[in-house]
Amino acid sequence: MSYQYIIFSLESNIARITLNRPDRLNSFNAEMHLELRDALTRTRDGHARVLLLTGAGRGFCAGQDLSDRNVSAGSEPVDLGYSIETYYMPLVLSLRALEMPVICAVNGVAAGAGANIALACDIVLAARSASFIQAFCKLGLVPDAGGTWALPRLVGTARAMGLAMLGDKLSAEQAADWGLIWKCLDDDKLVAEAERLAVHFSTAPTKGLARTKQAIYASSGNSLEQQLELERACQQELGLGHDYREGVAAFMEKRSANFKGE
Repeated sequence: MSYQYIIFSLESNIARITLNRPDRLNSFNAEMHLELRDALTRTRDGHARVLLLTGAGRGFCAGQDLSDRNVSAGSEPVDLGYSIETYYMPLVLSLRALEMPVICAVNGVAAGAGANIALACDIVLAARSASFIQAFCKLGLVPDAGGTWALPRLVGTARAMGLAMLGDKLSAEQAADWGLIWKCLDDDKLVAEAERLAVHFSTAPTKGLARTKQAIYASSGNSLEQQLELERACQQELGLGHDYREGVAAFMEKRSANFKGE
């Protein structure tokens, strides 16, 4: 599949996806969703051990391209549930289901669904000039693409409510201070740090990181007993694998480990 609205590459175990509608602040249309779905399938089925997601131009993603829908004050009602079910739900679930770290480098504004797609990734870096905006309230909508799930878990109910109900711009620096994202970086350092992490994860114990991701995301819905049981199952599986034995051997021999990611 050739891509018009994204840029995709997969080399040296690193998958890279760049949202590529810079003239529209990389906002989503139906075609972009389909291209992204195909690229995520190729990431999952290829030899990638990490995914790096970012945006082209001066923004990360402004969410849904409203001009892609025929909406006006006098028009017929639009079934937004269809759009969520067809595009945004599968996208968020696919990012969470990838058995590898997913890094998001937020290079500019992340608004609406764009903000919440970023928050669906495992490690979120943002340029100091970037911002996060839950713009849904200005359209009479609720935060979608997992926003109502992620926000209270990341920043607590009070801050989630303020972000969702006021739609104020949240700076990258404040987002990092609140724990919404992993790190805020000077603009000229964002790409280098994202690439450094991608290279690091490309040789890391991928299966172990995938199970870490699974366990942390499952914790909010589990009792302590259920979480302990999940940890037991993960450790049992990983302890039988190559990377655990290699990690222990490398530690004992005081050398760098050669993880296979399996």
